[in-house]
Amino acid sequence: MSLDRAPRRTLLAVGVLSAALTLSACGGDSNGKSGGGGNTNFVTNTGGISTAAKGERAATGKLAGETLDGKRLDVADLKGKVVVLNVWGSWCAPCRAEAPHFAKAAKDLKAQGVEFVGLNTRDPNKQPALAFEEDYGVTYPSLYDPQGELILFGFPKGTLSPQSIPSTVVLDKEGKIAARSLMALNEEKLKSMIEPLLKEK
Repeated sequence: MSLDRAPRRTLLAVGVLSAALTLSACGGDSNGKSGGGGNTNFVTNTGGISTAAKGERAATGKLAGETLDGKRLDVADLKGKVVVLNVWGSWCAPCRAEAPHFAKAAKDLKAQGVEFVGLNTRDPNKQPALAFEEDYGVTYPSLYDPQGELILFGFPKGTLSPQSIPSTVVLDKEGKIAARSLMALNEEKLKSMIEPLLKEK
């Protein structure tokens, strides 16, 4: 091993460790605590859904890249619509439990101006993820993020960011982070995050 490779490997290990600490696999805190640290203005109800008031919402960082089916997608292009971002992996049992609810809600709400985008993570290749989408009837696109880089850098520190798998973040029509859940959701809970944003002017 050459000396110049050693620091690179150390940096890679530190990066992977940071991502692992930031994003817990198949877990979530449903006891009503808000995340983000510091002096935040998040409100979390007892169902584990955190929200930010309209004037206190932050924009996401860059959430763009290649989808599982090889197309380019930039979430910023969806401004003007309510956007549901769902962090999932094909290996994650709670993700499998919530997938049929997301597939149905995506179809039901599309005509109302709601777009769903998956953030597929920790699948080392696309095949299991594509099989997952087929098995559960998921027709909306998913950005392929095997290393969790979009998740890590796409949500500014101190915001309602995804911190577990599955996580769901809902953006308002201005592209700002309005609501977050850190657990698997059924259709009713999912729609409870979306519907108030559809009524906003």
